[in-house]
Amino acid sequence: MHFDPIIPLVLLAFACELVDSTLGMGYGTTLTPIMLALGYEPIVIVPAVLFSEAVTGVLAGVMHNEFGNVNLRFGSRDFKVAATLTSLSVVGVLLAAIIAVTLPSWVIKLYIGVLVLSLGLFILHNRKREYPFSLRRIAGLGLLAAFNKGISGGGYGPVVTSGLVLSGIRGRSAVGITSLVEGITCIVGVGIYILSGVSLTWSLVLPLLLGAVISVPLSAYLVSRLPAGRLTIIIGGITTALGGYTLVRLLI
Repeated sequence: MHFDPIIPLVLLAFACELVDSTLGMGYGTTLTPIMLALGYEPIVIVPAVLFSEAVTGVLAGVMHNEFGNVNLRFGSRDFKVAATLTSLSVVGVLLAAIIAVTLPSWVIKLYIGVLVLSLGLFILHNRKREYPFSLRRIAGLGLLAAFNKGISGGGYGPVVTSGLVLSGIRGRSAVGITSLVEGITCIVGVGIYILSGVSLTWSLVLPLLLGAVISVPLSAYLVSRLPAGRLTIIIGGITTALGGYTLVRLLI
């Protein structure tokens, strides 16, 4: 009997995007390893994930703005932060493309695992501390996160979301900004793949896109209802878990 994977793919994308749009991280980091385990090739997975994340990232940013989680009106502080991160994404991806070819994959994974784990532990240890707003710190972390995305395909959401919290941005705004900026970054990534001659596998893209899009309004609503302090703890905990998971996978 032929097994139709459409419904499982929709449900898988729904679950991964629900986490990502609620916490600002976890879609590609979770979805890509699962799909590799299911037997899909990386050259098929990555463009499909980037395409679905491009659409849902921008949509999530809009929905977070509508629910009042973030203020993305032109001229607002959140808008300036998003614009800064977006511009640095291009620079980070270009730097990563130059450096990635010279580094072993284990070095890249070790670097990202240690970085993400450290950020998560720092947030949890200092969760009650108030951080002064720092656009300079945000710019540095945005460049670092985009570099991670370009060099390994992951490590963007955890660094940006946790970095924004550490730069004086409240948890809800951090999630909304990260969703929007990562969506725009993924648009650039999809464009690079298409220009390189890689075609999208629509039988995979469409189920992922459908499941991810359905989850976005629910995610924005959940963020609007979560207490700020609890959201910060969750962000710190998930960041720590993702960093630890990356290191464990490297060692086993």
